[in-house]
Amino acid sequence: MTDGQRLVESLKAGDERAFAWLLDEYSSALMRVAMAHVNSRTVAEEVVQETWLGVINGIHRFEGRSSVKTWIFRILTNIASTRGPREKRMVPFSALAPADDADDFDQDRFFPPDHARYPDHWAIGPTAWQTPEDGLLAGETRELILRAIDELPEAQRTVVTLRDVEGWLAEEVCDALELSEGNQRVLLHRGRTKVRAVLESYFGAVEETVPATGAVTPAA
Repeated sequence: MTDGQRLVESLKAGDERAFAWLLDEYSSALMRVAMAHVNSRTVAEEVVQETWLGVINGIHRFEGRSSVKTWIFRILTNIASTRGPREKRMVPFSALAPADDADDFDQDRFFPPDHARYPDHWAIGPTAWQTPEDGLLAGETRELILRAIDELPEAQRTVVTLRDVEGWLAEEVCDALELSEGNQRVLLHRGRTKVRAVLESYFGAVEETVPATGAVTPAA
């Protein structure tokens, strides 16, 4: 039995620790996705609360045809779509995404998707930017990155947060947000490019990354 199957069995058995783990694991990401769909934080909080009620009420019908994570986020999307008309705003996430062929970001700044070690990672980084092993996401630099992410447009902010803050895989983001792989990639790169520009301004200069020493981007 996989970890996911054990989690589902625990949830179906009413294990409060399993549900508490879900709350800790996904509440912040659910809130971010809800904010991309509805018109206020208050409404987004209500959507998240209704999502958790949907999880509790629906877990016995969960058949495992998708991951628990994807299932939960699809519940949220369905609830947001019913709240939207009442709140006079509901934006399908796919409507916030660019067309698949809208690859207008500076591709020279990224390694290609088939790069042997760092697919889709930044190929150029700020001169003073340390590697993750040296504390990239610690202290002042971490706060700078998070502030830059918070200022991104909704769709870019959501994708970058799920990929680089929450650590989701590309296919998980596509499934949860109902995005094509192409749209997910464009949103991710556009968002990363803007975050990187903030870091460049902060550090004052850029230099090419040496791939052999490690990637300079959050995990992709």
